Amino acid sequence: MTGKSDSGARHHIVVMGVAGCGKSTVGAALAERLGAEFLDGDSLHPQANIEKMASGTPLNDDDRAPWLAEIGRRFPASDSSLVIACSALKRSYRDIIRSADPSVVFVHLHGTRELLNARMTARPGHFMPASLLDSQLATLEPLQSDEGGVVVNIAQSVEDIVDDVTSALSGKGSFLVDLTAAPFNLDDAAVEWVEATIGSMTLEEKIGQLFINHNNDYSPAYLDGVLENFHVGGMRYRPGPSSAVQEHIRYAQSKTRIPLLIASNPEMGGAGSCDDGTFVSTHLQAGSHPDKNIARQMGQVAGVETAALGCNWAFAPIVDIHYNWRNTVISTRAFGNTPDIVVERAKEYFDGISESPTVCAMKHFPGDGIDERDQHVVTSYNTLGYDEWNKTYGHVYREMIGHGVQSIMVGHIGAPEVSRHFRPGLADSEVLPATLAPELLQDLLRGELGFNGLVLTDASLMVGLTQAMKRRDLVPATIAAGCDMFLFFRNPEEDFGYMLDGYKSGVITEGRLQDALRRILGLKASLGLHLASRESLVPSAEALAVIGSEAHREIAAEVAEKTVTLVKDTAGNLPISAQTHPRIRLYGISGGADFTRADPLAYLDTVREELEAAGFEVSVFKTAEQREGAGESGMNFMRVLSEEATGDYAERYDAAFVFANVKGFAQEASIRIKWSSPMAAEIPWYATEVPTVFVSLNQPNHLIDVPMVRTVIHAHAATREAIRATIQKIQGKSEFQGTFNQNVFCDSFDTRL
Repeated sequence: MTGKSDSGARHHIVVMGVAGCGKSTVGAALAERLGAEFLDGDSLHPQANIEKMASGTPLNDDDRAPWLAEIGRRFPASDSSLVIACSALKRSYRDIIRSADPSVVFVHLHGTRELLNARMTARPGHFMPASLLDSQLATLEPLQSDEGGVVVNIAQSVEDIVDDVTSALSGKGSFLVDLTAAPFNLDDAAVEWVEATIGSMTLEEKIGQLFINHNNDYSPAYLDGVLENFHVGGMRYRPGPSSAVQEHIRYAQSKTRIPLLIASNPEMGGAGSCDDGTFVSTHLQAGSHPDKNIARQMGQVAGVETAALGCNWAFAPIVDIHYNWRNTVISTRAFGNTPDIVVERAKEYFDGISESPTVCAMKHFPGDGIDERDQHVVTSYNTLGYDEWNKTYGHVYREMIGHGVQSIMVGHIGAPEVSRHFRPGLADSEVLPATLAPELLQDLLRGELGFNGLVLTDASLMVGLTQAMKRRDLVPATIAAGCDMFLFFRNPEEDFGYMLDGYKSGVITEGRLQDALRRILGLKASLGLHLASRESLVPSAEALAVIGSEAHREIAAEVAEKTVTLVKDTAGNLPISAQTHPRIRLYGISGGADFTRADPLAYLDTVREELEAAGFEVSVFKTAEQREGAGESGMNFMRVLSEEATGDYAERYDAAFVFANVKGFAQEASIRIKWSSPMAAEIPWYATEVPTVFVSLNQPNHLIDVPMVRTVIHAHAATREAIRATIQKIQGKSEFQGTFNQNVFCDSFDTRL
C-alpha cells in the first residue's frame, strides 16, 4: 500500500477481482466501516453489456471502455468517500479509472480457483456464469509495483478482510517512517531540520536526493556538474590514494547545499576504500576462527580508516548465508553458511564500525547464497519457501534490525516463494527482483520485519535489475516499490529524467517521494551532518595517518595468524621445511586479469620472497604464454607439458607448492579455476611425484578442481601477512588455528581423500 490515508481523509477505493471473489460483499462492508458510499460497478454497465454476459459471451475491451470511464468519473463527482466494486482485471482497465482520479486505491481480492469456482456455483441467477471464470483468471493482471493498492486473501472472514484493508488505509500497511524511532532516533530539532529542508527544495532537488552517484572522476569540474545538474543525495567514489580520496570528498561536501552521504565498501577493513587502506580480513576469514572479536576488529579498522577519508556510510556488513558452495559472489564475502555465525559476526562488525561516525547498510536483502549465479550478470533467486526463509535469512534480518542497523541494500535477487506468500498466484513470469517487488520491500521488510530505516538498491547497472524491464520504467519503479535511494546512474541525464518523469506521471506518488526524502535526510541527521560546519564534515589531512598504520598492520597479522586454515593433510605431508624439502617448484594460479586490471600474479613475487627468506630454493613455473612474453619462441602448451612432466621431476624438486588467487568477481556467474591450457602443466599431476601443497588465497571451493592434492590450506588473502603466516605454518613453526565449514568439500567424496 503506497501513501497514507488520514482517518478523516476521503477514500476512493475500487474493490477488484474476478467473479466470485466477493467484491460486492466486501465492498459494502468496507464502505460501512469507512462511512463511505458504496456502488456495485455492475450496476453501471450498459444494458447491452449485461445481455452479452448473460448469453455467455465475454465482453471485449471496446465494450468495457465506457463502463470503466463511468466508474472513474464517479470518484471526482463524489463529495464523500466512495467504494466501487469492479473487476478491473487488466492494468489498462485500471488506468482508465485512474485517469479520472489518480488517488484511487485498488483492493484486489485474491483467491484460489477452487475457492472461486465453489462460490460461483453457489450463486444461481447471477448473470456471470461459472464457465467464464477461467477466462477471467487468464485475463487478470495482478497489481504492479507502481499501482496504489493492497492484495487481500479471500480465504478468511469478511470482517478479517475489511480489517486488513482498513489497516493498510490507516497507514499501518503503508509503513511511513517514524524519525523519532530507531534507527534514526531524532530529536524534535532534527526532525524540524528534515521537514524544513524538504520544504525548501525544488522538485529537481528532491528527485536528485534519491540518487547515489558513482564518482568516476576526481576533477572539481566533474563534481560541479554532478552537484549542480543532479543534486544527488549521496556519492560513492572510485578508490585511489587516500590523500586524493579525502580531497575529493572535501571538495564535494564544500559544494553541496545539503550534506552528502559518502559511501564506501569496507568489507575487508580499510582496504577497498582507498588504495593504501588496511586489509584486515574477508568476511569468511572473520568467521573462520572461534574468536568473534576478529569481526569487531575488522569493523573498527574499517570505521577509523573510512572516517579519516570523510566517509560516513559503510556498504557493509554482508549478511548473506553461503549455503551453495558453487556461489562465488559471496563465497568469501559471507561470514559463513549458518544463520547463527552470520548474526554473531555481523553484530560484532557493526559494533566495531559504529565506534566511528558511520552508519551501515547491510546487504543483500532478501539474501544471497542459494543460487550459484551472480546478480551482476544475471538475476539470481533465493528459492527458499516462506517458512524456511523466515528461519534463516529472516532470522538474520530480524536480529540485525533489532541491533540497530540503519539501512539495507536490496539485491537484484528474486524470492519466488516468499513473493507468492504475499501475492498468491504470482506467475513465474511475474517474479521480480526484490528491488522491484513491493511485496518484499513493503509487506515483508517494512511490515513483518518492522524495518524503519532507509532502503537502497544495489548497483543499478547490474543485469540482475536491467533485464527486468526497460530502463525508463525500472528507474522510478524501484522507488515506487519501496526503495528510498537508487544506486548509480547509468546515464545521468537519462536516469534523472526517467525518475522525474516517473514522479510527474504518478508512478512515484507524492507520499512515496516524501517518505523517501524523510528517510534520506533522517539518515543524514542521525549522523549529525545537519549540525556540522561544512569544514568539519571531512577531517584534516593529518587524520590520514591512521590509514595503513603500523597498529592496523599488526591487527592484520594477528588475524592472519589465527585464520590460516588447514583444510586437510591426509597424506601427512606437513611439516615441510627448507631442511627436509629445500627445492620447491612454485605454481601460481589466477583467474586472469579482472576489471581492476591489476597483475593477477603479482602476489607470486611475495610468495617467492617469503619462501626464500625461509631458506627454500624456489623455481617458479611459467606457462607457454608467460614464456613467449619473455621472448622465447615456438612455445605451446604441449612443449611446456613435455618439458615439465618428466620422469626426473622428483629428482629436480623436493616439493610442489601451488598458490591460487582466483578472482573474477562480477564478470561471470560462477568462478572456477581456469587452467592456462588443455591438460595444462600446472594442473597437479605432480601430486603423485612429490609432496604437494595447495594454498588458496581467496576462494574456498577449489578442492572440486584439485581433489588429487592431499594437503590443502585456505589462507584467505593475498596479503604479505597471510602469505607469511601460511609459510610459517607449512614449516611447522606455528599451529594452524583456522576453522572451515563443509562447503570446502563441494559435496564430492573425492575432495575428502
